[in-house]
Amino acid sequence: MQQRSAMIVPGAANALFARIIADLGFPAVYVTGAGVANMRLGAPDIGLTTVTELAESTAAIADATDLPLIVDMDTGFGNALNVVRSVRLLERAGAAALQMEDQVFPKRCGHFAGKDVIPASEMVDKIRAAVDTRRDGDLQIVARTDARAIEGLDAALDRARRYIEAGADATFVEAPVSLDELRRIPAGLAVPQFANMVHGGKTPEPGQAVLAEMGYSVVLYANASLQAAIRGAAQALGMLKADGDLSRAAELLAGFDERQRVVGKDDWDALEARYRSETTGV
Repeated sequence: MQQRSAMIVPGAANALFARIIADLGFPAVYVTGAGVANMRLGAPDIGLTTVTELAESTAAIADATDLPLIVDMDTGFGNALNVVRSVRLLERAGAAALQMEDQVFPKRCGHFAGKDVIPASEMVDKIRAAVDTRRDGDLQIVARTDARAIEGLDAALDRARRYIEAGADATFVEAPVSLDELRRIPAGLAVPQFANMVHGGKTPEPGQAVLAEMGYSVVLYANASLQAAIRGAAQALGMLKADGDLSRAAELLAGFDERQRVVGKDDWDALEARYRSETTGV
């Protein structure tokens, strides 16, 4: 993150998406809270997911890839004491970084209307709790503020500065609405910065080169894989419903061999052969 090179980190809602991200050579995985809610619960990102559900999803993703995981833990699931438990669970589950936001619980997607934020002093306490709880000093605490939509960009930057003073390793000012606002964020904050590119959301998408020039460290594409899967599944299944077969949908489908490669079947076959040989003495 210190390189400020606008490292692109796609989101994964499950272990399969994480394996695709790793297969394509991306450097890290973002465990997206919205994606987990959408895919695991079939529900919108309105604070319905529990910390244990998120920890289970994180553990499955950590088991499927060696890439570092940036885990979206929403508001920390309550007050500072809830944050303590959340950090313990998610660090054990395999998180390399934990992102926590200053919304009122239950939270809403950062690009939804109707959000509100807690007092900055309360968020400071939660950040301090997260920093004190982590066992690995390299576990990155990323403090997100959603104050731009409620209090304006200046207030959001002021909050981010307070969160840095409380011990946040990086900050994330959600949903700036112009290139000028995007530019002001890393220019005004000392620690690494996250940008969030949401297809159809409020923030413009200038591209990696421009974001690197601005000084961003990480650029999240939290739900690009999920949105692509929704569109692809709807198209393929629509053709199946209309035609009674998949002949028109063939180009939308991964082949059988490709599917097995992505899930690492050859590796499991090798393990099976290894342990069968040791057991039988062959």
